Amino acid sequence: MNASLAVVDRRHLRRIALRQQGLLQPAAFGRGRNATLRALSRLGYVQIDTIAVVERAHHHVLRSRVPNFEPRQLQHLMANGEVFEYWSHAAAFLPMQHYRFSLVRKEAFRRGENHWGRSRDKKLMAEILARIEQEGPLKSRDFEHPGGSGGGWWEWKPTKQALEQLYMQGDLMVATREGFQKTYDLPERVLPESVDTSTPGTGEYAAHLIDTTLLAQGFASAPSMSYQRKGASLRLAIKAELDRRLDQGTLLAVRLEGGRVYYGVPELLESAPARVVKRATILSPFDNALIQRDRTRQLFDFNYQIECYLPASKRRYGYFCLPLLYGDGFVGRMDCKAHRNGGHFEIKALYLEPMVLGHAEFRNAALVQALATAIAEFADYNGCVSIGLGCCSQRRFGRELRGVLSGRVSAG
Repeated sequence: MNASLAVVDRRHLRRIALRQQGLLQPAAFGRGRNATLRALSRLGYVQIDTIAVVERAHHHVLRSRVPNFEPRQLQHLMANGEVFEYWSHAAAFLPMQHYRFSLVRKEAFRRGENHWGRSRDKKLMAEILARIEQEGPLKSRDFEHPGGSGGGWWEWKPTKQALEQLYMQGDLMVATREGFQKTYDLPERVLPESVDTSTPGTGEYAAHLIDTTLLAQGFASAPSMSYQRKGASLRLAIKAELDRRLDQGTLLAVRLEGGRVYYGVPELLESAPARVVKRATILSPFDNALIQRDRTRQLFDFNYQIECYLPASKRRYGYFCLPLLYGDGFVGRMDCKAHRNGGHFEIKALYLEPMVLGHAEFRNAALVQALATAIAEFADYNGCVSIGLGCCSQRRFGRELRGVLSGRVSAG
C-alpha cells in the first residue's frame, strides 16, 4: 500500500486544515450563539484554561472563529443542554452529542484504570453525593467550613479532591460555572432527556474518534486520532476501522511531502485548493489548529511551544507568546499582555518567522495592514484602548506597523 500512496502538496493540505478549522475565511461559521455552537461542534472541543494574560483560551478560540462571540453565548449553550464540560485531552467544553463517548473515560476512572491522583474516600464521596441530591446544585465553596478551616469531611482540600473525583468518574457534572467557580449537580438533572447514555464499545469509540478528528482537521495521521488517549486495544481498533474504510473507498491514504501518512475523505483531499483571504488572525497557544505541535511543524514549518511552563531563563519568545496566522501560513508570534485595569495592550515583543523576511509576498504593506487590524481588534476584545509596541525582530516592519497603528500605539 505504501508504494501506491499519492504525495500531496503541503499547501493544499494546509488550506484543507484551516478551512475545516474555520480559519481560512472570516466568519466561516456565521455570527451569534448558533455560530458558536456550530464552531464547537466542528472543532469537537474547546480547551478551558486559567491563564489570564489575555482573554481566556476557551473564549479566545471561539472569538477567532465567531467575530461577535461573547462568553454569555457559551453560558447559554451550557444552560440549554447543548454543551457540556468534561475532559478531552484537557478540561474542555464539548458538544452534547458527544456525551456518551465521554463515558468511556469516566468508567475507566471509576475502575481506577486512569491515574488521576484525587480522593477515593468513598465515605466522603457518598456524603457529598447525598448532600447534592438533597440540596440541589452546589459549588465547592459550599462545602467549606464556616470558619475557613477545620477537620473532618468539611476540610477544604479533601472535599475539593472528592468533588473532582466524582466529576471525573461521571457521578457529578458541571451544571454551570461562573468564571472558574463550578457548580456541580447530578447528571440526571443536567442532561437533556434525549441524550444517549449508553457506553460505546471500543470499535464504536474508535469510529467516533476518527469521525471527529477528520471533521475538525480534514485529514489526520493514525496516532493523532487517539491523541492523549491510552490503550493498545483502542489503537488497534482505530487501525482496523481505517483499513475497513480504505477498502470501502470512503477514505484515502496520502503521503505528505517528507514522509508522514495521512488519512482523509476523497472529497476533501481531491478537491481544488481553497481560496485564501489574506487576513491576519491572532491565535491562542491552546488553539485547536495547532495544539498537536508535531502536526503544526510538519504542515506549516512552524515550530511552536508555549513557554509559560518553562523557567524564565529557558524562554526564547516569552511567557505567553501568541501565534500569528496570515492567509494559509504562520508568520510570527507575539508576546503580549492585556493590562485591563489600565486599558493598555502591551506587545512586549513581536517575532517574525524567517520565511517572512525571505519571501517577497510577505514584504509588502498588506501584511503590515492585516496584522495592525488584527492587533487593534484583539486589543479592543481585551478591553484595551492603547497599544504599546516594544521590540520587533525586524525593525523596518516594526516601524511600519507603528505607523499604521498611530494614534493608539506608544513606543512601549
